[in-house]
Amino acid sequence: MRLKDKTALITGSGSGIGRAIAELFSDEGASVVIVDVIAERAAEPAAHITEKGGQATAMTIDVTKSEQVSQMMKDTLATYGRLDILVNNAAAAEGNDIIDVEEAVWDADLAVVLKSVYLCTRAALPSMKAQRSGAIVNIASVNGLGAYGHMPYSAGKAGVINLTKNLAVTYGEYNIRVNAICPGTIHTPIWDERVKVDPDIFERLARWYPLGRVGQPEDIAKAALFLASDDASWITGEALSVDGGLTAGSFRMSQELEARAPEQTGE
Repeated sequence: MRLKDKTALITGSGSGIGRAIAELFSDEGASVVIVDVIAERAAEPAAHITEKGGQATAMTIDVTKSEQVSQMMKDTLATYGRLDILVNNAAAAEGNDIIDVEEAVWDADLAVVLKSVYLCTRAALPSMKAQRSGAIVNIASVNGLGAYGHMPYSAGKAGVINLTKNLAVTYGEYNIRVNAICPGTIHTPIWDERVKVDPDIFERLARWYPLGRVGQPEDIAKAALFLASDDASWITGEALSVDGGLTAGSFRMSQELEARAPEQTGE
């Protein structure tokens, strides 16, 4: 077990990527703190993990509120005595084109995407410094690396990537590693309403991915496990794209460009 006797706190872990990370970490021996803004969504995976024999605690927290985050960290340390792993996964993407985005929507997206990483990391660092060890995994996005729409979300994720690098450099002397994962399209429950009106959405999106499919939450969970474990003990400050090859380039696009290119003949 790669996380035996470790304690991990995962924000936004009531469903989707966060839940997959929490369940995999538990399978690998960690005690997990399931954090979600909706109580029922936090309670269900925590109960599932406990029923399987794991250690899990559900917490209902708004990770954009500093007082709630501070209490979350106090409760975690009171329950488990230490925090070894923090996964900043909570996110929101309500706004799109900047010209249409209301200021309140911009602020709300940035609060969940970027401010929560600041608040949760700030709360976790003192205990990690004291024990001179820790692993922080920030779930960023390919949207932080290029232009894929949802401008407030994308700007926030770009900030997460830069913050990851700054934290890694500043706190490496305490043996605290900080890395980010940049997922591509992941089939999570957040897509459910879109699928109802557009059942073929994932098939169309898959055409732009070199590996021919969109991702599953487990794809990101496995990458998070690697970065949180001692297998990655000499890796910090990295932004790992887990995106089926999307940011490397589009195979379909290259085929179309090749088809349009004039025929070449040798002499």
